Amino acid sequence: MPAPLAGDMTMPDSDPIVPAAVLVAITDRPEPGLILTRRNEALRKHPGQIAFAGGRADPTDIDPADTALREANEEIGIPRDAVTIVGSDAPYRTVTNFSIVPIIGVVPPDLLLRPREFEVADIFEVPLAFVLDPANQQRKEAEFRGAMRRYYEILWQDRRIWGATAAMIVNLTRRLAA
Repeated sequence: MPAPLAGDMTMPDSDPIVPAAVLVAITDRPEPGLILTRRNEALRKHPGQIAFAGGRADPTDIDPADTALREANEEIGIPRDAVTIVGSDAPYRTVTNFSIVPIIGVVPPDLLLRPREFEVADIFEVPLAFVLDPANQQRKEAEFRGAMRRYYEILWQDRRIWGATAAMIVNLTRRLAA
């Protein structure tokens, strides 16, 4: 039996599901890294949080991979043709009813990345081995919308990776260990 997905998956049934995808961009180097962003503090939703490049599917997107590649290009300038897609993970459903498909892709090291400033405040790379190490994936709990919710947190240097992003990393860790 596969390990359960990370995160608190309790959702209201009445809200529509919003399809989305993110690019889990892994740099092709001897010690691979994971490219992450810090969202702009001025954004209405999830300001300042650490995230994968990605977002809501557009009606013109062919599939989740197309969504992830389009969003990664728009948000941080990763050229579509620079990504070798190696797979995807199970969709992750957030408490805000997004169904996010993580698309795993390998990118060349040292790409010149450009943040879309109104959306992305910072782009950085974290060692893949660090975020995939279960010892660095801490289980936490907090109140959200009147209920206690469980989530994961990964602390790296002065950065706090948590919520959906950390949960997708934990899920990837579990899949790779299986």
